[in-house]
Amino acid sequence: MSQTNNPHPVFSHPALQASQKPASNGLEEALERINRLAAQTPNSVSPVRASASSASPATPAPNSLKDVSSANPHLKVTHNPAEPIIPLEPNNLEQTGLNGQIVEEIVMRFLLNRGEAPGRVIAEQIRLPFRLIEPTLIRLKAQQLSGYLGSTAMNDYIHTLSDTGRDRARRHMQKTTYFGSAPVPLSQYVDSVRLQSVELQHPTRDALRNAFSDLLVSPQLLSRLGPAVNSGRGMFLFGYPGNGKTSIAERVTRAFGEYIWIPRAVLVDGDLLRVFDPLSHEECPYKEGDGLLRDSQIDHRWVRIKRPTIVAGGELTMAMLEVSRNPETNISDSPLQLKSNCGVLLIDDFGRQRMSVDELLNRWIVPLEKRYDYLTVSSGKKVQVPFDQLVIFSTNLEPKDLVDDAFLRRIPYKIEVQNPTEDAFRKLFEIMCKVIKVPFKPDMIDYLIETHYKPLGRPMRNCHPRDLLLQVRSYCYFNSAPLELKREYLDFAVENYFSIM
Repeated sequence: MSQTNNPHPVFSHPALQASQKPASNGLEEALERINRLAAQTPNSVSPVRASASSASPATPAPNSLKDVSSANPHLKVTHNPAEPIIPLEPNNLEQTGLNGQIVEEIVMRFLLNRGEAPGRVIAEQIRLPFRLIEPTLIRLKAQQLSGYLGSTAMNDYIHTLSDTGRDRARRHMQKTTYFGSAPVPLSQYVDSVRLQSVELQHPTRDALRNAFSDLLVSPQLLSRLGPAVNSGRGMFLFGYPGNGKTSIAERVTRAFGEYIWIPRAVLVDGDLLRVFDPLSHEECPYKEGDGLLRDSQIDHRWVRIKRPTIVAGGELTMAMLEVSRNPETNISDSPLQLKSNCGVLLIDDFGRQRMSVDELLNRWIVPLEKRYDYLTVSSGKKVQVPFDQLVIFSTNLEPKDLVDDAFLRRIPYKIEVQNPTEDAFRKLFEIMCKVIKVPFKPDMIDYLIETHYKPLGRPMRNCHPRDLLLQVRSYCYFNSAPLELKREYLDFAVENYFSIM
């Protein structure tokens, strides 16, 4: 065993003679081929269901959620709608659903980029317990692919790759440069989606009212939204622009359970697919006070997030609905619909996307009904993945003018967001005056409506109070005037706002 003060790594193993020479390049290549073949044998893979591909039928769904949870003891079912499951730390490599070859490749890529690292730092990097990766580190040492630069506390060592190890790691880098969290098998991810499905969430009227607490939503609209949200399927929100369709859609997720767990990455037929996206998901780290489990009992390959709300507007293209692979890093990212599983996917300004409506129709007509989708991974295989989210299409156009009956049938709820009544319009001004900190004057709102709306037949929109008050505030700031409502201020705001409307 090497000494802690030795500046050079020692690539021998206690079971090997110190004089043993490194293997030749030919032997090294042969060993690597043997390892790859061993990794592909059924005996080396944990008994999890294979993902669906173009050549094989889809995996049949379990008879019930009880079957799903009993078949996956690593997913603790909490029976709490706010957080339906908690992923448990695996006790052995078999419970991770991975084989040693996958873990070894990630470790070697990390060491190639890092240069050197203690064993526990490596374990933290790939989000697996140290006791699970220690056999891999010992094997790399025994095969003279790595060595020790020194020791640390708790019987740990600082690991680095040998020249032969770096050569093999570079070959692994040609496959992909990924060296983050160890992935979760697709079958485990599929089961987690079933256990956290939006179809299992049944928000009440009070829950929906709380979700829209910062909006003024009429009781009639709330009564129509409630069943649509409970269905967990899809809906059209249509109506004139400025009435809050997007604001309503963005708040629907609040009516569901607050947290879900998603894997950082998924293993799909040998390909790594990143699921967690910091730009789309809001991470909420698990704390011991949140439940009965300690942090050390959590499988850290999974990340706890708020139920996602993914918004795609006019920038939506067909490429965003497919697996994207970076040609330089060979790392694959999941599409929008996969990132929005167990949450809400909002297609804003539907009909104005960079892709045609017919393209989106043809792409999603089956997933919207069957609740599963097919994605093509980098190997060319098609795999079946869950399509489990509330899809909301928000548009200023009539749905029947955009799509045919076949598509409309798969969106069971069509809800019109109408113009506010005069009473609601006045109430909106009162609410927004508090938000923008402008003293509310009912007589000035009377003047606005009687002067600038009724004589001209101008329709009232939910966005007008906010937009006009912001113009008043800017006018007062510019003129160093007290922040208040006056006729001339309102006349100025109306003239600016409606000049070409």
